[in-house]
Amino acid sequence: MTTWRDEAEGPAAPAVAGLLLAAGGGRRLGGRPKAMLPLRGRPLVEHAVRTLRAGGCDRVHVVLGAAAGQVRARAELSGCTVLDNPYWESGMGSSLRLGLDSLTGTGTDAALILLVDQPGVGTGAVVRVRSACRSTATLASASYEGRRGHPVLFGADHWAGVAKGAEGDQGARAYLRAREDEIVLVECGDIADPADIDTPEDLERLKRRTESGS
Repeated sequence: MTTWRDEAEGPAAPAVAGLLLAAGGGRRLGGRPKAMLPLRGRPLVEHAVRTLRAGGCDRVHVVLGAAAGQVRARAELSGCTVLDNPYWESGMGSSLRLGLDSLTGTGTDAALILLVDQPGVGTGAVVRVRSACRSTATLASASYEGRRGHPVLFGADHWAGVAKGAEGDQGARAYLRAREDEIVLVECGDIADPADIDTPEDLERLKRRTESGS
């Protein structure tokens, strides 16, 4: 679904929406919702939304789960489409399905997936992966020294297939493994850190990052 402006100008750039998965309950963090973990005095979910917007995603959909009401009340998410996933405890797959379904019919050509618990993945990585989108058939992924990571971009042609296989915490792994040859890998190891915030030690590392302003 390429959007055309004018024959003299050529085709418009594909419309890429940001899809932020922010439903995690942080079981290994004592049940602290990941969306509400602090970075520079504000919740991680706000930081991730700003990253997507600064990276060129005008439309941003956010999937919440754990303590969704608390996140809505405390985080500044104006301008976003905010979705509550009642099945968030079943794993990331349910959030991915809900998010992709919410983009259907919006005129979006591709969805760029970002995880709320990877604050080291910033605007530069979003810009690089987003720029790899050529059409609704594009599959693209950030790469870290040759290893696939986030952000991941799914052209709209892939949404149904991704959603069908998105179960538990696997997300789109099986779908991507089956299409390795189609994926455009975008090296981001020089500008991003894909480390997750999963444990108290990770949280301490995040606090040090916040204090240092890096």
